[in-house]
Amino acid sequence: MAQVLLEACRGVIYPNKPVRRKGRAVMRVLLREEIEQDKLPGRIIQRAVGKNSSSDSKKMTVSFAHYSAESGPMEPHQHAEETVYIIEAKDSWVRKGPSKDCLSEKVMLRKDAVLHFDELEWHVFEYGSGGFVDALCIYGQVDNIRPEEILNAPKN
Repeated sequence: MAQVLLEACRGVIYPNKPVRRKGRAVMRVLLREEIEQDKLPGRIIQRAVGKNSSSDSKKMTVSFAHYSAESGPMEPHQHAEETVYIIEAKDSWVRKGPSKDCLSEKVMLRKDAVLHFDELEWHVFEYGSGGFVDALCIYGQVDNIRPEEILNAPKN
């Protein structure tokens, strides 16, 4: 019944298609399985919202990330302020600290945890044999977020 009312009021919502009201998009429904996977060193990223993403935004970035043996070990890194929601985790942890070579604090990861990293805080996601981390990463910006972007950014 609710589905019929929704369709009658606003039209059917189709995944990965904008819902339009008076000529402008107001919401986009994205399904993870329909977002392209980008295999990067140490992780597999699926860009949901932001620059070069399934849904364009000039103000924020949201992406799925998967860390496991499939993508190899991740290098310790630092980047923009970040919030990470742990969707699922098995035998995995994050190490953080004041420098790339001193990541002395180890935090075991579990489903439904939320991590908040300050800007330029050094960290790395790791896992044991057969372990993995599946996460949703959120940034309040679209430029110079990921390690590859920071390294390739033009210097002023």
